[in-house]
Amino acid sequence: MNGPAEARVVLRSTEEAVKIVGHLDENLRLLEQACGVDFILRGDELIIFGPEEGVQRAKVVVEQLQGLARAGMDVSSRDVLYALNLAEKGNGERLVDLTDEVLLTTYRGKVIKPRTHSQKAYIEAIKNNDIVFGIGPAGTGKTYLAVVMAAWFLRTRRVERIVLTRPAVEAGEKLGFLPGDLQEKVDPYLRPLYDGLYDIFGVEKTQKYMEKGIIEVAPLAYMRGRTLEEACIILDEAQNTTSEQMKMFLTRLGTGSKAIITGDVTQIDLPRERVSGLVEAREILQGIEGVAFCTFDSGDVQRHPLVQKIIRAYESRG
Repeated sequence: MNGPAEARVVLRSTEEAVKIVGHLDENLRLLEQACGVDFILRGDELIIFGPEEGVQRAKVVVEQLQGLARAGMDVSSRDVLYALNLAEKGNGERLVDLTDEVLLTTYRGKVIKPRTHSQKAYIEAIKNNDIVFGIGPAGTGKTYLAVVMAAWFLRTRRVERIVLTRPAVEAGEKLGFLPGDLQEKVDPYLRPLYDGLYDIFGVEKTQKYMEKGIIEVAPLAYMRGRTLEEACIILDEAQNTTSEQMKMFLTRLGTGSKAIITGDVTQIDLPRERVSGLVEAREILQGIEGVAFCTFDSGDVQRHPLVQKIIRAYESRG
C-alpha cells in the first residue's frame, strides 16, 4: 500500500519552476523532509519518487504551490508549510483562493494579502463586525492584520483615526516609574503595532499622523472614562487584561467605531489569582450579534519555519 511510487508534475515555465523550487532549493528540501520523498527536476517536469503516501502528499502540495506561482505570487517556505497543513487536513481548501483579495499596498509598494484561510476569515470578520477578537499563537499575523485593517478603514474613510492600546503588565500599569514622557513610557509595549504602521505608512507619515492625532497611542489604563467615536481601536496582548480592564475597554466603543482585540491565551502574564479578561470575554460574549471570535492555530504561523514546530512542541505537552 505504501511501496515505492513515482509522480510527475508538468511545469509551464522556468519562472514557475524557480518559484516552486525556492531559493537554493529550500522549498523542495522542506517537502523532502516532511514527506520522505526525493525530487528530480528534468526539463519541464518535476518528478517525485518515494513511498506512495509521501509521493501523493508531495504532489498535492506542489500543485497548491503551482496555483500560487501562476497567480503571480512568490512562493516561500511559509507557503510550503501551510500547503502541507492543508494537505494534512484534506478539506479541499486551496492556497490560490487567497490570491484574489488585495487589502492594500504598503508605502514601498508591497501588496498585502491574506496568507492563510484563517487570516482571510479574520479579515472578513473585521469588515462585517464592530468587535472582533483574534486569538492564537505568536506569528499568525493577528496583530499585523489588525493594523492593516485599521489602515484600510482609515484610507477608505470608514474611520477618522486609529487608536492603539495595550496593557503594560510588566510595569504593573504604573507607568510613572518609567523614565520619559507618556509616549516614551508606552512605546516599548506597543512596538509590534508601530512596526505594522511603519510598514504600511512609512515612518515619516506615521509620525505625521501621530502629531495630528490621526493615530493615537495610549496605555490601557488611560482609556477609562473615554468614548471613542469614528475610530478603529486595537487592543493588543489582550490576554494580559483583567476582567475589569476588558469590560472597561469594550464599553469605550462609540458611534462609527470598530474594535479589534488580539491575544494569545497560552501566554498570560497576570498573577495566577487574576482571571484573564480575554479568556472571560470569550466565554461571556459568544453569540452576540456584531461580535466575532477568530481562532488561529500553529498551522497559521507565518514566521520562521521553526516557530511552527516550537508551538506544536509546547502544545503537545498540554
